[in-house]
Amino acid sequence: MSQNPTEEQLLALKGKQIPVLELLALFGTRLRNDLTVPRVEQALKDVGLSTLPYFGTCNHGADIHVVAWKQTAVQEPADGAAEETADDAEELPSGGLPARPLRIGDIPSAVGGLFSVTPDTALTQVTYLMRTKKYSQIPVIEGGSTLHGVVTWSSVAKVYETTSDAVLAEAMVEDPPVVEAHHDFFQLLPRVSEDGYLLVRANNGTFCGIVTAADITDRFDATAWPFFVVGEIESRLRKCLGAKIGEDAIRAVQPNQAKMQTGLITDLMFNGYVKLLDGEQQNPALRTRADQNWEALGWPGVDRGQFVRQLDRVRDIRNSIAHFDAKPLTPKLSGELREFVGLLRQIT
Repeated sequence: MSQNPTEEQLLALKGKQIPVLELLALFGTRLRNDLTVPRVEQALKDVGLSTLPYFGTCNHGADIHVVAWKQTAVQEPADGAAEETADDAEELPSGGLPARPLRIGDIPSAVGGLFSVTPDTALTQVTYLMRTKKYSQIPVIEGGSTLHGVVTWSSVAKVYETTSDAVLAEAMVEDPPVVEAHHDFFQLLPRVSEDGYLLVRANNGTFCGIVTAADITDRFDATAWPFFVVGEIESRLRKCLGAKIGEDAIRAVQPNQAKMQTGLITDLMFNGYVKLLDGEQQNPALRTRADQNWEALGWPGVDRGQFVRQLDRVRDIRNSIAHFDAKPLTPKLSGELREFVGLLRQIT
């Protein structure tokens, strides 16, 4: 039966370290789900309190510190960052790093749902499911948020070494690797390497997915490849543009500030490369220079309009991956990068 503690009871916890289950008990529950977590969080916030770590996603047996709400304001990730315009993106350093850290929740399998069994499931049924579904591990979860353990092939083999009548409770890894969806992806790589998988918990305390070494490999393939291709495109552009186009032409497309008009191709970004070659841009002076620049490149077999349009598309794609969209590039966008880098390999 749900209940709410008084304001005095909650304020009395300030500065204390208590088991998370003790906090939940004050609200008449042991479970953390999409009903209880918001209720507890709001009650704490109403009296100016929060917890470290966050009570909604920490380990079920963890101790938490009850602290002033302002102390944790910077701990929780924002739901979404403000969108940046293409011009803002161009202010990123060329080849710059992502604008926000990659989180484990950005891996599709981390938030794509989780197949689990309950504690009363027969071990033979669990191993049958592992065989038919080709799972290497199946978590044992009750109520969506109470984790009892994980059954793995290793844990099954270990228990069958001593008995042929094993039950589920004996074949579980009781302290499996659990992480939160907002945790930093790269900091967790050693744990994936060591354990082979991570159970992922959402901010409401329920388990929302599992990440395996295979998922990490797929994500790196989808994420790292565009970075390397865009880097190759930029390197090839700089090499040919820097060799054929003079410093005055480069200064013309740089910001009208003395310190920024270096005349160096290495100080340009993709927006600048487009301006160097675009014969249809609004500024008539730059259009004239662009005609001269294109002539200097000496690419008679390359359609200029199509080349500039593709280059501008690469600029858009580069800005997207520089901000590290949670979703990998679509096959269409990946295809555009392949086409353009293939062309550059032929003419540069």
